[in-house]
Amino acid sequence: MALLSVVGLALVAALAAGGATLYQQFYGPSAFVVRYLDLLSQGRAADALQVPGVAIDRETLELAGIGASASEAMLRQSALAPLTDVEVLSEKPDGDTTAVTVSYSASGHEGTTTFSVAQDGWAGVTPNWRFTTSPLAVVELTLRGADRFAVNGFEVDRRQVSIDGASAAPLDPLPLLVFTPGLYSVTVDTPIARSEGVGVLADSPLATTPVDVQTEPTEEFVAVVQERVEEFLTECTTQEVLQPTACPFGLEVSNRIASLPKWSIAVQPTVTVVPEDGHWQIPTTDAVAHVEVEIKSLFDGKVQAISEDVPFQIDGSITIMPDGSASIRVGSPGELPAD
Repeated sequence: MALLSVVGLALVAALAAGGATLYQQFYGPSAFVVRYLDLLSQGRAADALQVPGVAIDRETLELAGIGASASEAMLRQSALAPLTDVEVLSEKPDGDTTAVTVSYSASGHEGTTTFSVAQDGWAGVTPNWRFTTSPLAVVELTLRGADRFAVNGFEVDRRQVSIDGASAAPLDPLPLLVFTPGLYSVTVDTPIARSEGVGVLADSPLATTPVDVQTEPTEEFVAVVQERVEEFLTECTTQEVLQPTACPFGLEVSNRIASLPKWSIAVQPTVTVVPEDGHWQIPTTDAVAHVEVEIKSLFDGKVQAISEDVPFQIDGSITIMPDGSASIRVGSPGELPAD
């Protein structure tokens, strides 16, 4: 009997230990968190949003200091990056909630995140769970010099996801809701601008991470601006006056002209394009015009042929229009479009 009692106690202990392990692996708060992370690792964004406590209403966003204008465009499979090597580090009950800390690798970047979960009723004899703090977070993107960008390869137009649409100011921060944990890489590759990838690891639920992306002009864009500026200056030379209207060059004389001036561009400017806040700027650069004209002296009436180089400088600004074209303003007066 004593032996049977010992065997019985050992069997009960084994069953209890097995039940505890089964609970921890399949029904406990850690298992709930791991299932959510498994959905992210499989790219199942829509299913991850259905996990209790993940989806969040606008009122809760505002209470978290995020604001109701945050876009949900990144909450999709095509914006997710690989998530691997998930491991539960700790499970710490605290009253009605449990803090579950996990480690993982997000696109090769190691990280840890702590999630807060609580029991949410029962499914038969097993507990249900929910996140008490949504595992969503915000990447607040400021994009300089472009409207189109990609997050983890998923292409977006800022004006399509901004609450202000096409009227959004170029430097208005764009809040983007994202899943945590996850690595989000922002890149720009358009005919006008490019940037290297700027990555951010979203690892804190309901946190806001600012990301500032400065683009650089493409060679094709600079070449188009150069061409349009040269066309503009060449058009200026068709004006047979000493001071061509809305043009950056001219000639002042104290006598009377005896023939119509003939202008040409002796040295075209070498145009460069640099970032300026959310738009682009043409820095001041040198050029040379040439004029041929006959001047009649008011003193003795003699006519003198003038053939003279006229140095001048140009600068300008470039604004990207809502339709994707560029408005190039040379100096203060001249303006010309560039596709």
